[in-house]
Amino acid sequence: MKTAQITLYNTLTRRLEAFVPLVDGEVRIYCCGPTVYNYPHIGNMRTYVFEDLLVRTLRYAGYKVTHVMNITDVGHLVSDADEGEDKMLVAARREGKNSYEIADFYTKVFFDHATKLNIRRPDIVCKATEHVAQMIALVQRLEERGYAYASGGNIYFDVSKLPDYGKLARLDLDQLRAGARIEVDEHKRNPLDFALWFTKSKFEAQEMKWHSPWGEGYPGWHLECSAMAQTYLGDTLDIHCGGIDHVAVHHTNEIAQSERATGRPFVRYWLHAGFLVLGKDKMAKSSGEFLTLDRVTERGIDPLSFRLFCMTGSYRNELSWSWEALEGAANTLRRLKSQVAQWRLDATNTNHPCTPLSLRAGELKSAFEDEIYNDLNFANALAVLHQTAQDTALSPAEKLNLFSLYDEVFGLGVESWQAVQEDIPETI
Repeated sequence: MKTAQITLYNTLTRRLEAFVPLVDGEVRIYCCGPTVYNYPHIGNMRTYVFEDLLVRTLRYAGYKVTHVMNITDVGHLVSDADEGEDKMLVAARREGKNSYEIADFYTKVFFDHATKLNIRRPDIVCKATEHVAQMIALVQRLEERGYAYASGGNIYFDVSKLPDYGKLARLDLDQLRAGARIEVDEHKRNPLDFALWFTKSKFEAQEMKWHSPWGEGYPGWHLECSAMAQTYLGDTLDIHCGGIDHVAVHHTNEIAQSERATGRPFVRYWLHAGFLVLGKDKMAKSSGEFLTLDRVTERGIDPLSFRLFCMTGSYRNELSWSWEALEGAANTLRRLKSQVAQWRLDATNTNHPCTPLSLRAGELKSAFEDEIYNDLNFANALAVLHQTAQDTALSPAEKLNLFSLYDEVFGLGVESWQAVQEDIPETI
């Protein structure tokens, strides 16, 4: 099958690039999954909606996609650097459970919210706790190549040996070193070095621990994604996605350890989702104040309204959150559902079969594809959808046909939209 040409914004190069996969017609994509220690907030879910839209677009364009997402159920500290405790342990104490119970509960919550947003489950979902052997093997390769060192019972990556460290975030290493505060971890040779493996000398209360050549302990968060991505997708990935907050630390460290372990480029196209912001601040669990999808449904709003809301701005820019904006998306969704229900009725009454697209319908289809293939410009693609709804030259059957086609990417569940049955009292 011939594939369409797609243009994507590559964080690594800071420019729009024509997407060319390593293997013609196939895409290997890895997305950083949730750290399952709390309810996912809607800022988190914006990133997963974007990734679902990306995968749907690639498949619509004719590519065979292998989509891998991890579940971080160990190793992610309360800071993205090597500071604080494991988030799982903090949650376990908070809720009076063990870390495994916490991980299991919030993994189920995450996928429940994803289902409500019509986010398709990735082809491969991999838990960090089930891939520790691969992580240990990766650390050993880094040791053999001289990029890892043992100190104070832990294993660290030696950043000083990488002249291009920080290329994704375009970090000024000299400036960072000059401004570095007193090292939190006295065992590091360099403040920018990061932990690959923690032993029990780091946190005595750590529940999740495994035997390793360096002692009983657990992996660093950055190590996990590199090991799992390469396990399922090989040394070089086509696309790696995540939130914009992953650029400076997590994805920077993934690149460092992955490329030094294999001697090959780790990722060809890096795509990052912008923050969902409330006022001037990003939505984050660390603040203690965050909104979940449950709050949306409690107000009687269809969760797919949030999916629609996410498409009203560029995925890589900040998106301003407000209940008014979400209500606007909900009203739009209700109006679209009503129109689709009416078209179904009209198409049935006029015996209009779903025939091949007319010239005008073909023009609208092309316009829709031009927008989604242009760095996932869904705001403009939605404008094409509204043009389709209002176009008097199209029959109801053609509109239904086009809406169904658009929805292969939008994922708003058009096929399930039915007329709302109202029980009207006899007096009215």
